[in-house]
Amino acid sequence: QVQLVESGGGLVQAGGSLRLSCAASGSILSIYAMGWYRQAPGKQRELVASIPSGGSTNYADSVKGRFTISRSNAKNTVYLQMNSLKPEDTAVYYCNARIMDQKLTMGDYWGQGTQVTVSS
Repeated sequence: QVQLVESGGGLVQAGGSLRLSCAASGSILSIYAMGWYRQAPGKQRELVASIPSGGSTNYADSVKGRFTISRSNAKNTVYLQMNSLKPEDTAVYYCNARIMDQKLTMGDYWGQGTQVTVSS
């Protein structure tokens, strides 16, 4: 069984910073792409940033230049450094990972979500 556990959300003033972490655990053989999504009230879940196991990162236009995604393959963890936060960044943030488990089954896994609230 594979689990993703997120941490690092909270309340911050506009212009502030937060760092989200998401650690994968369980019967993992290999982790491929990892990413962060967010869902604001009344809106659809949207991709914020993604990072493959190798290669370049990808960002939503709304966060380019402010957010940075990174990963530690040794720790099976993905991070999202969020700077210059704006009230419109307020949402529940979810991590996602494409993982092959030790039974050679490929699956998409989601974290439980962490609330980020940016006050004006």
